[in-house]
Amino acid sequence: MGEQKQAKKRNFRRLWNVRINNAVRPLGLNYSTFIHSLYTKRVTLNRKVLSNMAISHPAVFAEVVKFVK
Repeated sequence: MGEQKQAKKRNFRRLWNVRINNAVRPLGLNYSTFIHSLYTKRVTLNRKVLSNMAISHPAVFAEVVKFVK
């Protein structure tokens, strides 16, 4: 039972990473550079929030990317 829960968490994190990567590529970054920039600028949005923001509010997501660039 615990293995299924861990696999579900792992799959969702992988999905969020792919979504974030697809959203930042057209804005001139890749996933790892973007995540590193978030940490250096001390932005505390998690991957789930960033993924949902990239889909639901692309203009706001673009502003976050512009802030960390």
